[in-house]
Amino acid sequence: MKEILLLILLIAFIFSCKNTSNSKVFIGDEPAVKTHLIQSDIEEGNISIEDVIKHGESLFTARFNSLDGFGRPLSSGDRTRRKNKKIFPENFNRISGPESQACSDCHNMPIVGGGGSNVTNVFSSAEKSPFLDFDTESIDKDIKISEVGNERNTTGMFGSGLVELLAREMTKDLIAQRATAEALAIKESRDVRILLSTKGVDFGFLTARPNGTIDTSEIEGVDRDLIIKPFTQKGVVISLRVFTNNAMNHHHGMQSSERFLDKEDVHKAMDVLSDMNDYDGDGVENELSSGDITAVTLFQATLKIPVRILPESDEEKKAVKNGDALFKDIGCNSCHVESLPLKSLNFTDPSPFNPKNHLSPDDTAGISVDLGKFFPNLERDSNGNYLVPLFSDLRRHSMGENLNNEKVKQLSSRGKIDTDQWMTRKLWGFASEPPFLHHGRATLISEAILMHGGDAEESRVRYQQLSAYDKASIVEYLNTFQIPKEE
Repeated sequence: MKEILLLILLIAFIFSCKNTSNSKVFIGDEPAVKTHLIQSDIEEGNISIEDVIKHGESLFTARFNSLDGFGRPLSSGDRTRRKNKKIFPENFNRISGPESQACSDCHNMPIVGGGGSNVTNVFSSAEKSPFLDFDTESIDKDIKISEVGNERNTTGMFGSGLVELLAREMTKDLIAQRATAEALAIKESRDVRILLSTKGVDFGFLTARPNGTIDTSEIEGVDRDLIIKPFTQKGVVISLRVFTNNAMNHHHGMQSSERFLDKEDVHKAMDVLSDMNDYDGDGVENELSSGDITAVTLFQATLKIPVRILPESDEEKKAVKNGDALFKDIGCNSCHVESLPLKSLNFTDPSPFNPKNHLSPDDTAGISVDLGKFFPNLERDSNGNYLVPLFSDLRRHSMGENLNNEKVKQLSSRGKIDTDQWMTRKLWGFASEPPFLHHGRATLISEAILMHGGDAEESRVRYQQLSAYDKASIVEYLNTFQIPKEE
């Protein structure tokens, strides 16, 4: 009987270890990440989705160090560029990055996964430049640091799985509309001009020519490829997986095998945790596996949905009700759309729209997760669609001169984005993540409202014309968009 019990314990131990890289005991300094997941084990169901998500949380909160491969001495934020070598004690770089040891260093308000305070602002696009620090006097022809990178405030990741699914469905709609226009133009030998619209959100016009060309000059709020990119404030990142791959390198100097191996080696990168190249030259190979990136992706995809938390007093509740009505009356909900309809809660990873050098459906069958298990209380419309209350249209808008402070145009898949263009901020949970605006300069909600211009100019003017009580009512209403703290 004792021998049988010992055998059972041995089998259980072996099974618990089979899905990770070698794990060993460390004496003295040790890496933050001691185990890595293998992608094929996840896809074959050898690891439960719950355990994958737990591993993702551990990586999201891990404080990477030199033994993990923290730092990128020979790598920039772009896999096609190299940098001059920067090693300890210059392996941290507040401006060019890496500037943080953990995702949760910045994504922490009011709990892990949320936004960040102004002190955690990052410098977008600076990671592609030569290393900059506070000893740098000039770059090339006296270029200022403000002309190298854009200071950005950390945004929350709550409800991100639903956001990505909405973006995918909207993208498929827009691409289908383009295909229909192309076919009709060729069939009828005439120009076909159509309004691009999905889920009640308009994206300008597209004209298909009978010679097979497309006029994209009237497209608005989305790249010319019609792919909705719902992540980052400019809307330039397609999926959580791409966001994770990029952020791990930019902010921590942790390279994933799938992002930094040549495309023909991606299948090897998914399953092998040895003999990989050390892309950034820090002496550490295999810093993050494809399985690790899957885990962090699913952790973010299943983060809770922010909620509405009403105040306690009757007077405040009355103000909230008044603010709700006024929010609609002055037109704020034309961009901050209360909810968007979602057909399916089936989250597949990788995304069908992932770009090259990121895992894609061409590389692997991937995995599928039913987000309904994580978000069981979503309301549904009369057509059976799930209503996602993100208060955004997932579209870029011109926001006027007050928010046109950046010097560097951010690159997207089809060129550079105008500096006055911003993705509509998702309002769910935003009141728990001050300060506000893309650079975190507004400490008050009212300050953020008054900075609006461009497409929101009319709504801002109408807000300014309200009585003091009505203005305060709108703020009181917006203050109900919160992320509940964990007990």
